[in-house]
Amino acid sequence: MIKTGMVKSEIEGVLSGKGDFVQIDYLTRFLKEPLTMDMKKFVFLKLAVLYEKTSMLKEAAKNYNNAAMVSIAFSEKINHYIKEAELYIKADDFEKSDEAMKKAGAQANSTEKDEIYFTIKEFYKRQAEAYEKNLKRANSARVYEKLLEMKISDSERKEIKEKLLEIYDKLGKTKEYIILKKGL
Repeated sequence: MIKTGMVKSEIEGVLSGKGDFVQIDYLTRFLKEPLTMDMKKFVFLKLAVLYEKTSMLKEAAKNYNNAAMVSIAFSEKINHYIKEAELYIKADDFEKSDEAMKKAGAQANSTEKDEIYFTIKEFYKRQAEAYEKNLKRANSARVYEKLLEMKISDSERKEIKEKLLEIYDKLGKTKEYIILKKGL
């Protein structure tokens, strides 16, 4: 069992060899103890990795958010918020992903904001392509529709619309197909 006053290496030792859910239980109980900010961040990040590993993406995202809140360095905060946004995209929670992107942007300067936006846009593209590859066309269409709402270049917009036309055709969404075809 993990106790207050243990250092990170001792915690790692206690957790090694245990199953993911046992590790999650130990760490969650440990969070109820009075901990330093650094130790809280360590536990939140450890929990986030475990939740992501067990495909509990929304819980993992929440823990990255918590880690960002206890982080001191702006670069750390930004990285944790970006990871939170990525996990919310994978979990199909676009509103929370947008919130995480805004939180990351609030910690960044203007050039970093552009980088954050570009990174998030790439996460959306990768997720849409992953859905396409796994023949989850309705999910892919939703992600591409979200991409069309974002600030993207004209060439990207045209490419996404062409992919959406193909997906709408395969899904039998003739109304959406016709509307989008007129927009091209």
